[in-house]
Amino acid sequence: AGQQPPQIAKRAMEAGKLGGYDVVLLDTAGRTTLDEDMMAEAAAIKAAANPHEVLLVADSLTGQDAVNLARAFDERVGLTGIVLTRVDGDGRGGAALSMRAVTGKPIKLIGTGEKTDALEDFHPDRIAGRILGMGDVVSLVERAAANIDAEKAARTAERMRKGQFDLNDMREQLLQMANMGGISGLMGMMPGIAKMKNQIAAAGIDDKILKRQVAVIDSMTRDERRHPDLLKASRKKRIAAGSGQSVEQVNKLLKMHRNMADVMKAMGSGKRGPLAGIAQAMGLGGGMKMPSPEEMKAMQEKMQGGGGQGLPSLPKDLPPGLRSGLPNVPGLTGLSGKPTLPGLGGFPGKKK
Repeated sequence: AGQQPPQIAKRAMEAGKLGGYDVVLLDTAGRTTLDEDMMAEAAAIKAAANPHEVLLVADSLTGQDAVNLARAFDERVGLTGIVLTRVDGDGRGGAALSMRAVTGKPIKLIGTGEKTDALEDFHPDRIAGRILGMGDVVSLVERAAANIDAEKAARTAERMRKGQFDLNDMREQLLQMANMGGISGLMGMMPGIAKMKNQIAAAGIDDKILKRQVAVIDSMTRDERRHPDLLKASRKKRIAAGSGQSVEQVNKLLKMHRNMADVMKAMGSGKRGPLAGIAQAMGLGGGMKMPSPEEMKAMQEKMQGGGGQGLPSLPKDLPPGLRSGLPNVPGLTGLSGKPTLPGLGGFPGKKK
């Protein structure tokens, strides 16, 4: 008690060495404005700890303020890198370009959510795609490979082909979406989805809706999940009370399930563009303008530098079968063979 931050940092380093730890992380007091006393404190902590890395964690949504803060820290303390948080916000991480130019220091990590698994390696080409509204398909592939069980996805796909898409399957799809970053995280990675931003906001669709829908399904019996037709008024009231939702929310979920089941059948027959159908199922309306096949092709060619072959800069350590691109990712391929997401369809097919 009563020790100054530099003394605490020195004691922490000594304790780490005695304990045989490989890494010691020192988290200094946060600040959003330039303060001489706190700058001096940060410099003293660095002198006491002599760290291998000095990372500035900056909020990408603060724009120019974050850039000024990075410049001041680099001049006073000496940075080795930058961590940008809230890159999934409306600003799309545009501050990344300015920070790299101003400080000359690399951006090493980006934060795209509140959980520990939302901390990602920084890839300049991918952030450029997000800034330009072209999505980040490579990160989407990586996230799918890490979160989707290939065998389970194959079983679900087979059930969909047979028209057996029940509420258990829908629950699995919703949980996969949540594990892969939620609606907002996935939408931000899909090319052309920026055009739907206002419609998504107007429909009240956010990551909380996934939790509410799963809660409703969890309040059902096994028979009710397998046979949604059993759900009459009295059962709906019980489910609503058990999940803390209204009967209206239960009805919305059931309507979404019916629409999704119809879309699955259409995907199997190739009669309908799955993303448009799923979007309608989620309440975005059927009149939204989706990217045309020509627009999708043009966006992919831009992301590839005009090469037209596969996805850009696919990681070398992806599991076998993923190197050829998104369509081979287990659970991310629709029944029509086109890219899709758990609970969200792929992109619309060519109009005839």
